[in-house]
Amino acid sequence: MTILLCLFLLLVANGAPILVRWLPGIRHWHRPLDADHHLADGRQLFGDHKTWRGLIAAVLLTAAAGWLLNLPLWLGALFGALSMLGDLLASFIKRRRQLTPGAAAPGLDQLPEALLPLLVLYQPLGLGWQEILLVPPLFMLINVLMSRGLYRLHIRRRPW
Repeated sequence: MTILLCLFLLLVANGAPILVRWLPGIRHWHRPLDADHHLADGRQLFGDHKTWRGLIAAVLLTAAAGWLLNLPLWLGALFGALSMLGDLLASFIKRRRQLTPGAAAPGLDQLPEALLPLLVLYQPLGLGWQEILLVPPLFMLINVLMSRGLYRLHIRRRPW
């Protein structure tokens, strides 16, 4: 059950920014988290794809999903925030590696956002090392398969 719970929370946290993009009336939250800040290498800190709208949606929807599964609101919200922090770390690394926003980087695109909430919240979630080692590759597989499907449905812009 714990593995399924973690996979579900990861899917909600990482799917929320994609799905909320389709909601009308929230365009004003579509501002980059890095405020278009560039580092000495001339590249943005994270890129235009990482927005306040996506971060807020991930935190709020993961909190709600966790609450529906009898987790405290704070635990779901923190899970979503940590997953997004892992995603930001991956984006930061991708910018430093000269990859454009949205470019595929298998493993780097999924592992930080899956591992960070599991490592930080292993105690309140009741996770053992087996779950911590098993959930990220399962999430990676599900993420790749779902991304292709969402691309075919014109929900995602790229098939990865």
